[in-house]
Amino acid sequence: MIDFGAIGQGLDLLFSSFGPWLVVVPGIVLGLIFGATPGLQISMAMAIFLPMTMYMDFIQAMLFLTAIFTGGSFGAGIPAILMNIPGTSSAIATAFDGYPMARKGQHNQALGIALASSVIGALMGYVVLFFMIQPLSYMVLRLGPAEMFVVILWGMTLIASLKGEQVLKGLIAGFIGLLVGTIGFSEIGLARGTMGQTYLLDGVPVIPAMMGMFAASELFKLANKGFIVESADARKVKISEIFEGCKMAMRYPVVMIRGGLIGVLVGAVPGVGSSVSNLLSYIETKRRDRDPDSFGKGNPKGVVASEAANSSSEGGSMATLLALGIPGGGATAVMLAAFAMHNITGGPQFIRQQTDVVYAIIFANFAQVFLLVIIGLLFIPLLANIVKVPMRFLIPSVLVLAVMGSFGLTGNMTGPATVLIFAVIGWIFRHYGYSVPAAVIGMLLGSLAEKSLLHSYQISGGDIMYVFERPVTLAIFALLLVSLFSQPLMKKLKARQEAAQL
Repeated sequence: MIDFGAIGQGLDLLFSSFGPWLVVVPGIVLGLIFGATPGLQISMAMAIFLPMTMYMDFIQAMLFLTAIFTGGSFGAGIPAILMNIPGTSSAIATAFDGYPMARKGQHNQALGIALASSVIGALMGYVVLFFMIQPLSYMVLRLGPAEMFVVILWGMTLIASLKGEQVLKGLIAGFIGLLVGTIGFSEIGLARGTMGQTYLLDGVPVIPAMMGMFAASELFKLANKGFIVESADARKVKISEIFEGCKMAMRYPVVMIRGGLIGVLVGAVPGVGSSVSNLLSYIETKRRDRDPDSFGKGNPKGVVASEAANSSSEGGSMATLLALGIPGGGATAVMLAAFAMHNITGGPQFIRQQTDVVYAIIFANFAQVFLLVIIGLLFIPLLANIVKVPMRFLIPSVLVLAVMGSFGLTGNMTGPATVLIFAVIGWIFRHYGYSVPAAVIGMLLGSLAEKSLLHSYQISGGDIMYVFERPVTLAIFALLLVSLFSQPLMKKLKARQEAAQL
């Protein structure tokens, strides 16, 4: 139920002085820079600048951190589109169609689509948060490890669709990624797949591996090219085409709404967040499309689906943080630290006692979304000029950036070594037609799937009937079966109808 009195008090907190708003624009710019720089994470930016919030009041601190969050969600899609390097794992699916668009000279339109989808997605996330913060918190509490495992299984089984007709190769690539994701210590303290190497005890660093498989392997393929975009005319940065891309995104409201809802629901699940939501949204959009084979070749719907989901997941993760005091991911974990620094505990009691503060945070995020439009439009043309850089300069620069970024993530040579090893693996995958995205998805979900399965086993005592006593698990499993078999059945029915007409 909406408390209109608390809304008024929240607006007073925001607009009684100009102080809280002084940190919003710098926060968005920092988020854009960290999100757009491969190897630098949004949560890293928030952690670096967290000590500064100690000298702010709580509202100003939250505005600063959420501004970094908002800017970073869009910023991560910029290198994904221009260089096939997802700035963070939340922009993996953005690269699937964004980069092929850039290769065709449609980089301006792709960036415009990403900006519009991010803005609308983030807006949707906070609208849902405004109206459904308490119902969402109750829904999240009903998702146990069994439900999480079925959701992950759903995503893993849909991996095959990323390679169109090559279903088997997609599944093999996903399974290899899943095995890589389980390297290192297990939940029960057993070391697997380390081959006696101590640096693998903590597992394979996923972000450096992702950078190697996506970016470095693609650069090997482009070594003989002059520019990312071959045509000199197509390399021009045009504001009019960026606006055209924004308009293009609005042609797919169903894709955007579906991605936004997936982002909110998945983002609300602790430990999952935008890294999974953008992939699920992309896969579901491709599965439902009349021309699924066009995905991966520059279909704008792929960019819309990914960006809407990863931005709307902000609202979902904030719902978990505010309503339950549980961080949905790395970024909200930093926000929880800011709560502790200001002697505030998130959860139902926080919502009841400081409802005005909750509404103030939500309304501040509405304003940040609109500011992102202005700042994003100023920021995009600067970065879009990367398509004008000759490959002989771009390839070594990007490789150096990837290696340095991976070193910053791991703090030792494990990161750079991982980038180079997985660059070779990625090149082999591409050469033989195996899905690089499927392998990366497997790596991202591997440890989470194992953890969920182990916790389900411990809770149930090994009794399989435990699953049948959980209606939510059965409902998700039913959706999994429907999504797997509905498309083949529809194709068979359509073929029969065409045969009957002949």
